[in-house]
Amino acid sequence: MRHTLFCVGSVLVSLLLAAISLRYLTHTWLLAFVYSFQVHFALAALAASLVLILIRRHWYAYLLVTVSAVLAGHGVLMLKEFEAAPPKTASRPLLRLMSFNIENDNFKNSRRIADAVIASGADVVNILEAIPLLQELPRLSATYPYRIGCGVGTPGCDTLVLSKRPFIDQAIKTLGDLWPNRLVQVTIDVDGTPVHLASVHLAKPYFDDFQVDELWDLRGIVKRTDGPLIVAGDFNSAIIDPHIQDFVRSTGLNTVFPEPATWPTRAGKLGIAIDHVLTRPPLRLVSVKQIEDNAGSNHYGLMAEIAIDR
Repeated sequence: MRHTLFCVGSVLVSLLLAAISLRYLTHTWLLAFVYSFQVHFALAALAASLVLILIRRHWYAYLLVTVSAVLAGHGVLMLKEFEAAPPKTASRPLLRLMSFNIENDNFKNSRRIADAVIASGADVVNILEAIPLLQELPRLSATYPYRIGCGVGTPGCDTLVLSKRPFIDQAIKTLGDLWPNRLVQVTIDVDGTPVHLASVHLAKPYFDDFQVDELWDLRGIVKRTDGPLIVAGDFNSAIIDPHIQDFVRSTGLNTVFPEPATWPTRAGKLGIAIDHVLTRPPLRLVSVKQIEDNAGSNHYGLMAEIAIDR
């Protein structure tokens, strides 16, 4: 019986580790979900391998422990790769940004979400799947008089950007070929400094190569944008995903480490970050925190404090 359990367990753990390891050989959208959970799955494989050692002290079980530990450790290093360097002097927050995918059928919590937005103290609010807030727009406008989305610039209501500060410029564009109008660009005057914000909502990575095409378009837009830049929204992938890594690395964007988990909400702080706030110098992320009340959404929101290096 012990021999059978050992053999079955070894095969299952080996298959999981093989799926994780394929990222080092090829980028395939079929395994995108696995790539985002590399650290989680590698730690699960490590725990299972330790159980196998208890069942039978065999060299193969020790090999599985080693491979699992290496994959988990390298996953953490990859997550840390895009952490911004610490400032040489103390940075005072210049801008507070709230970014939240509220889920497009979350109508019963619309008032609760609007209350949270108003009470947040954020200078700029980035709402994705914003249809539930349509009925709350008059109330939100009292606190955030400037907006784009939900009837302003587009008849749709996938993305809504609210601001206490006036827009110097604004535009709505389409990334890739799957979903229209999922990139909102605004430039905000922050105490005399023009700050660019790109709000993005990418396709799920296991929808063929649609996300890859969107990232390619977004990469070109980011590279053509001069000056302080924030890219925020729902990427539907962790930053550890190979395609997200390529995008962040090629554009010079930074994030915090560790990023707050935003999905799945049932996992709480043990989930993964598929919603991101990224900045490019001279902007610097002072902090990015999970908004603990998900208000009925399948994502947690993020609250970021952003400074500028003078």
